[in-house]
Amino acid sequence: QVQLVESGGDLVQPGGSLRLSCAASGPIFGINAMGWYRQGPGKQRELVATITSGGLTKYADTVKGRFTISRDNAKNTVDLQMSSLKPEDTAVYYCNANITNRLGNLRAYWGQGSQVTVSS
Repeated sequence: QVQLVESGGDLVQPGGSLRLSCAASGPIFGINAMGWYRQGPGKQRELVATITSGGLTKYADTVKGRFTISRDNAKNTVDLQMSSLKPEDTAVYYCNANITNRLGNLRAYWGQGSQVTVSS
């Protein structure tokens, strides 16, 4: 079955950097948009960044200039490079991808979630 597996969550000091990675595996025919969302304590899940198969990116205003999303279409991976981290970036980060499986079914998949904590 298709699944997304994340890695890279950690505790980091304010001003620090961290890289999240997400790999899609299984019977994949094609992947459209991929992205990262986050859910902070007591908050709703929100969009962080997305990237199309062609490399077009979109960012939340709160992370523009600090976060960079990238993907490797050959490896079915998407990364999120986070810099100048702030305590308000603390959240569980979720990878998301719109995937067509080999049966031709298109749906959204989610990773398991990665805890990012920004604290001194």
